[in-house]
Amino acid sequence: MSEPLLTVLDRMRTHLLDPDALVRAVASGRRKGQQPPWRRVELRYVDLKAGRHLQVTAYDETQAHTSNHLVGDAARDAVADLLEQPFGNWHVDTTTELHQVRVTKKGEAMLHSKPRPTEVEAERGHDRDKQRLLPEDDPVLVALGISDQQGRVKPSRQAKYRQVEEFLRILDLAIREAVGKGRLRRPTEGDPLRVVDLGCGNAYLTFAAHRYLTHVRGLPVAMTGVDVKQQSRDHNGEVAEGLGIAADFVVGGIDDVELDRPPEVVLALHACDTATDEALARAVAWGSPLVLAAPCCHHDVAAQLRRAPTPEPYQMLTRHGILRERFADTLTDALRAQLMRLQGYRVEVVQFVESQHTPRNTLLRATRAGSPVTGGSVRKEYDDLVATWSVTPRLAELLERPRA
Repeated sequence: MSEPLLTVLDRMRTHLLDPDALVRAVASGRRKGQQPPWRRVELRYVDLKAGRHLQVTAYDETQAHTSNHLVGDAARDAVADLLEQPFGNWHVDTTTELHQVRVTKKGEAMLHSKPRPTEVEAERGHDRDKQRLLPEDDPVLVALGISDQQGRVKPSRQAKYRQVEEFLRILDLAIREAVGKGRLRRPTEGDPLRVVDLGCGNAYLTFAAHRYLTHVRGLPVAMTGVDVKQQSRDHNGEVAEGLGIAADFVVGGIDDVELDRPPEVVLALHACDTATDEALARAVAWGSPLVLAAPCCHHDVAAQLRRAPTPEPYQMLTRHGILRERFADTLTDALRAQLMRLQGYRVEVVQFVESQHTPRNTLLRATRAGSPVTGGSVRKEYDDLVATWSVTPRLAELLERPRA
């Protein structure tokens, strides 16, 4: 039920100005016909030598801008300024409650609040290394071999730990925004959020996502990992049992796996070459509201570029092998993004932390926003691009293929 926006924001102001109870707050999105100065803003309290401060981290399209405001008048002024900005969503987490605010098209507020399963303690450390979504001594990280038995990240696993943390930040923001805009339902204990990781391998990110969403965010989640190897299923099943995690692991290919119910969140992280296309096509077939895909190698379009004549005046882009391969990466992901837009998804291509397995560091974040597009500029841009370069993306073939 909607409420007056100012009334709800004043209620959130009380939580934002509580230096003992606020864990973290995020403002994102925009109201109809308006544009806030920042893409996203995060708030938390930190303890500095000069006392406790409200730390505000504002993100534009390329970087983060951090400022600290002493508890009292400075913090009140900072919060007042942010609440006046036309953000479309606010997520305010305290030690005991979770609050989600969505501004409707009519300028009213939809507020959803619920208690945390267990009270948490807010991290007030200013050291960036301590600002972790999963602490180094988390049982999942120890079980996966990222941290040692003393709860310290192993030197050889620092890159993997950074990868896990950055992925969780992207996943957290994507789910918050999708729920806030009504594109992803709020899960319940009786009907948990259905998440599938296609091509999960040893399930580093599968387990990390389950742990964060359930333990930190307090969301009911039904997690499924899919991989072609029986060995992966056996290994991941043993890890899940040891951790007491209720996750299912299925042996099968991305293109032909069958699940009891369609997943709402589809993950495909570093699936090689056209396996990413298979994952995107399955997500579309399932009608999944949210898709996160981090492509790996891009051989298919690269091979097509080698066979086809390069159009004028772009010969310099394909004359040298290394430039042709890099261009193929960019062209492949641009076509994937456009094809997903044609399927009715809102798509962003964001930077993803570089992993130890591949130098590729892009991630496609797609949220279903409407019906498939049959014409207009989106279709024309896609048709012109494939015609210019004489390529046929594998994802296009998969989307056009009828499924039984």
